[in-house]
Amino acid sequence: MTTKKVQTVVAPRPAHFVGDGFRVHNFIPGVPGLDMKRMDPFIMLDYNSKFHFNGSDRPKGVGVHPHRGFETVTIAYNGKVEHHDSAGGGGIIGQGDVQWMTAAKGILHKEYHETEWAKEGGIFQMVQLWVNLPAKDKMSNPKYQAIENSNMERIDLGENGFIELIAGEYDGHKGPAFTFTPVHMMNAKLKAGGKAEFNFPAHFNTAALVIEGNITINGEEHVKADHFALFKNEGETFTIQANENAVVLIISGEPINEPIFPHGPFVMNSREEIMQAFEDFNTGKFGYLED
Repeated sequence: MTTKKVQTVVAPRPAHFVGDGFRVHNFIPGVPGLDMKRMDPFIMLDYNSKFHFNGSDRPKGVGVHPHRGFETVTIAYNGKVEHHDSAGGGGIIGQGDVQWMTAAKGILHKEYHETEWAKEGGIFQMVQLWVNLPAKDKMSNPKYQAIENSNMERIDLGENGFIELIAGEYDGHKGPAFTFTPVHMMNAKLKAGGKAEFNFPAHFNTAALVIEGNITINGEEHVKADHFALFKNEGETFTIQANENAVVLIISGEPINEPIFPHGPFVMNSREEIMQAFEDFNTGKFGYLED
């Protein structure tokens, strides 16, 4: 095994609002060098760093919008998210929980601050990832995986802390999420001075987002909170050490290596498929969802 070294560390870009409930820094694909092809199968990553929302009788969020051709993965670190979709899915993503929605052939979706949480307000922090689907699965039926924090595989690292495994594998353990292609996704929750080792194939696109604290990768690369570290596509193993109590989101996935043709909320393989997506959306084939 050889060391997987850091290619670049990216500071958060200026934040923007998605709807009125999500104040996000976009890393994928908005940062040069983090385009969809380079990060395949991860085609979008928005990070809502810690932000205080005042209490409101009307929950803030994003109204009804369509998706086709990929999956959305929402990870709540602080605050609560409520959501509904046109396939009958819905629920509350509590602190520490994950919502893994397969939009596939088409779905309407809305997401907003959970009603009771919104009344009080508070610190809100979350990540939303878009994971691409291979061409053979883009028109499969939508589905939904509600992954509560208590159902995540938890790997105890002793005095170092622990790993919360969402998808893929870590040290022989498997995460609860079903994925269409090989994807590893986990939170490393490390105590000050705690260390963890990771091992992914050299050709997998791999990155780390520091949610809390600050870390040192491979004993040499320092990464602060809210910063994103991209690894080179060479070597297999790397270590993370927490310089203070830290939470780090680790993602690693095998590239699908198919044409990526995005347009707004649709990600397909060709222009013709995008045109068909708009036609299907406009003719009601994505179902109905009240705004």
